[in-house]
Amino acid sequence: MDVTTLEWTITIAATVAVLLFDVVVIARDPHEPTMKECAVALCFYVGAALAFGAFIWLHHGHDYGIEFYTGWLTEYSLSIDNLFVFIILMSALKVPRKYQQEALLVGIVLALVFRGIFIALGYALIENFSWVFYIFGAFLVYTAVKLVKSYGGHDDEHPEDNAIVSFARKRMRVGEAYHGLKLWYVENGVRFVSPIVIVIIALGVTDILFALDSIPAIFGITQEPYLVFTANVFALMGLRQLYFLLGGLLQKLVYLSLGLAFILAFIGVKLVLHALHENELPFINDGHGVHGAPEISSLFSLGVIIVTLVVTAVASLVRAGKVDDHVPDHAVATREQGDVDDTQGPDWR
Repeated sequence: MDVTTLEWTITIAATVAVLLFDVVVIARDPHEPTMKECAVALCFYVGAALAFGAFIWLHHGHDYGIEFYTGWLTEYSLSIDNLFVFIILMSALKVPRKYQQEALLVGIVLALVFRGIFIALGYALIENFSWVFYIFGAFLVYTAVKLVKSYGGHDDEHPEDNAIVSFARKRMRVGEAYHGLKLWYVENGVRFVSPIVIVIIALGVTDILFALDSIPAIFGITQEPYLVFTANVFALMGLRQLYFLLGGLLQKLVYLSLGLAFILAFIGVKLVLHALHENELPFINDGHGVHGAPEISSLFSLGVIIVTLVVTAVASLVRAGKVDDHVPDHAVATREQGDVDDTQGPDWR
C-alpha cells in the first residue's frame, strides 16, 4: 500500500486536532453529556470512519478498503468490551459523573499513545520475523479461551486494585476530593495528590493490557501500518460518547465476550494459516511455506465479524428482554433505590 507523506501528515494532524478540540471543550465545561450530545458526536465519528473507508476503497483499492472496515469493526467491538472495565473502574473509584468525561478522554489519549507504540513494535517484528505470526495467532486463541472461561465475569474484575495502582496509593498522599484534571491541590496547608491521578494510572495500566489483545488482532487482518493505525484511531474516537450513550445497555450485552472470543479465535487461526504460508521455521516443512494451507480472504473475514456481532447483539438483547420480563416491579424499585451516589468523593482511608 503506497501511502504518501501528505496522507500520514493529514491523518496525524486531524487526530491531534480532534483530541485538542475535545480537551478544550471538556476543560471549559466539565459535565455529564446529554443523550443528544452523545448521539450527534457518535454519528459524526461513525460517519467519518465510513467515509474514510470509502476514501481508502476509491484511492487505494477495494482490498484495502475491506481490510480497513474489517479492522475498524474488530477494534470497535473490542473497545466496546473495554467499556465494561471502564464502568467498573469509574464506579470503584467513585469518579463523579461530571468528571468522567475528562477521565475517559485521558484514557483515550493514553490508549492512542500505547497502541501507537505497540503498532510500531508489531510492524518491526512482522517485517523481520515472519514466525511472529505463530505467536500472535496462538496468543489470540489463548485470549479467546480465557474470555470463554471468564464469560459473564466482569463483576469479578477489579482494575483499580492492580499492583501498580496499589503501589501508587501507598506511596502518595491521596486526597478525597476531585478537582477535575488537577493533579494536586493544597488543603489546610497540606499538599494532596488528587484521586484523579489514581484514575489515570489505572486507565493507563488497563490500556496497556487492552493493547496486548487489540494489536495482534488487527495485524491478523492487515499488515499495513497505515490501516492498523487509522482503524485504531477511528475505533477509539467516539468511545467516550458511547460510554454515556449506552450506559445500562452495555450490561445487557451478556454474550458480547463470547462473540469477541469467537472473533479472536477466528483471527488467531487466520494468523496461523498465514504464518504457514510465510513459514521460515526449519522444523515445519523444512523451512518452506506450506502453500496447501487455506488462505482466509479479507472479505470473508469481514462477513464473519459482521455476522458474529449481529448475532451476539440480537441474542443478548433477546435474553435481556426475557430477564426484564421476569423481574418484579418491586425488585426494580429496590434496585433503583440502592443505586450508588457517584457524586461523592472516594474514601481512601
